[in-house]
Amino acid sequence: MRARPWGVAPAGPAALDVVAQVIELLEGPGRWSPREPDGGTTLLAHSLQTAQLAERAQAPRTLVAAALLHDIGHLLARPADTHPCDDVHELRALGLLGSAFGREVLEPIRLHVQAKRYLVTTDARHAAALPPAACASLMRQGGRMSREEVWLFEETPYAEQAVALRRWDDAAHVPGKTTAPLDGFVALLREVRLHAGGAPGTDVGPVDIR
Repeated sequence: MRARPWGVAPAGPAALDVVAQVIELLEGPGRWSPREPDGGTTLLAHSLQTAQLAERAQAPRTLVAAALLHDIGHLLARPADTHPCDDVHELRALGLLGSAFGREVLEPIRLHVQAKRYLVTTDARHAAALPPAACASLMRQGGRMSREEVWLFEETPYAEQAVALRRWDDAAHVPGKTTAPLDGFVALLREVRLHAGGAPGTDVGPVDIR
């Protein structure tokens, strides 16, 4: 039996179940789980705000899905000795999402923590406006990038999409902000799931990372 390429989603019930699982996670623990230590927003509210910013930027559907799902790893079990500020949630999410979504969704999620390091290194204004929770976790996630790390990140496929996602992520911490309900994104997730597994670059339009 030939091995399935990483990031290529199988068709059928397994992919459908993943969409149901992420909705259940966001509507359940995500609804009360605080995104910041001071309780400013819940993870569900933060995820919806991030996805809404992606939609308003007219991002491709796959990137809107990534914006909605980028922090789902926080809601998955992690080792007891893992520090909450460095729980590698961006990697843990791939274990759940990888069976249903393609690289256009998975790679921006995988890279969005590294995109924070990139932005604080290359964009002084973004660094100055970084939310307190993001500042607290930065050093545990590697701190500012070296010159070589910046170059390597910029050469990484989907880096531009990850940086765009990171900008929306860091702007999506507004307590009480009105957003579209989660139900409004279910059809998008199912559509992206059905189209998952295309060739690299499929459905990924130009993204301005400045």
